[in-house]
Amino acid sequence: MRSLAALIFGIMAIEGPTMAEETVDIREWEVPFESSRPRDPFAENANSVWFVGQRTGYLANLQADTGKISKFDLKQGSGPHNLIVGSDGMVWYAGNKHALIGRYDPETDAVEEIPMPDPAARDPHTLVFDAGEENIWFTLQGANMVGRLNIASRKVDLIASKTQRSRPYGIKMAGDGSVWVVLFGTNKLAHIDAETLALTEITLPRKEARPRRLEIGDDGAVWYVDYAKGMLGRYDPETDKFKEWAMPQGEGARPYGTAMDSDGRIWIAASGVKPNIFMGFNPKDEKFFALTPVPSGGGTIRHMHYHEPSGAVWFGTDTNYVGRAIVQPQQSQ
Repeated sequence: MRSLAALIFGIMAIEGPTMAEETVDIREWEVPFESSRPRDPFAENANSVWFVGQRTGYLANLQADTGKISKFDLKQGSGPHNLIVGSDGMVWYAGNKHALIGRYDPETDAVEEIPMPDPAARDPHTLVFDAGEENIWFTLQGANMVGRLNIASRKVDLIASKTQRSRPYGIKMAGDGSVWVVLFGTNKLAHIDAETLALTEITLPRKEARPRRLEIGDDGAVWYVDYAKGMLGRYDPETDKFKEWAMPQGEGARPYGTAMDSDGRIWIAASGVKPNIFMGFNPKDEKFFALTPVPSGGGTIRHMHYHEPSGAVWFGTDTNYVGRAIVQPQQSQ
């Protein structure tokens, strides 16, 4: 149990927003498949970007240089929620409504479906590779679980959350190989030992907080966005201390999609304002910066992916666009 001193620190260390003037270059590509909710893009390189159509059930690829978008339709009712692309070019996706993880081969159009071993594990949600691409870790929001798929054996291990209806949501790997998850249905984070699968819960300092996405710094710090109250937070596992900053848009910011660049800056989409605002936060000076309206409005930006070689953050919008924000223009495109 966290000490009273740590709880007081977490509650008291809340800062108001401070901002620096500038914007980022955002470009968007309209998706030609009507009202399909393109989301969760993953850049396999600076030009080739994969994404899912959650509402209408497809995988798609954008060639950024030409704007060409090609589509592969999944079986009806798949509800693909998220995808990741391996170094071998294979596309892995969460079959949210069919209780499976799928593997798609772009060369052959072959699809392999890997079902969940437990009927209760009904809704794979967000996927992430471990460092060696030996396993895919994933959340199951409604099932209240976290899973691990071993790519070689196709074996799936399931880990139940300790808190009922905690809604495991965003998931990231730490540098030490452990797994961090935000529990959107409650005010908690979860930490999983990748070897033992032991799960530990960490309670955020504010009861009303609802963390939705997270990023892990090189120093092991866990950065999370509180969707319910418009906050950005940092948890230090070494000291068990929290610090939080109010979003520039206030409680109604609804921070959702996040990414972290190679300089350790956190990029956030405020989805509660129209248009959505794409912005950065620099931990070095603790300032929000580059507040940039999303040209299409955004609707809701739910997930973001940082592609380090091109210095770009990719996102999908509920307004039917795939977008790219250049956050480190000094890098090659």
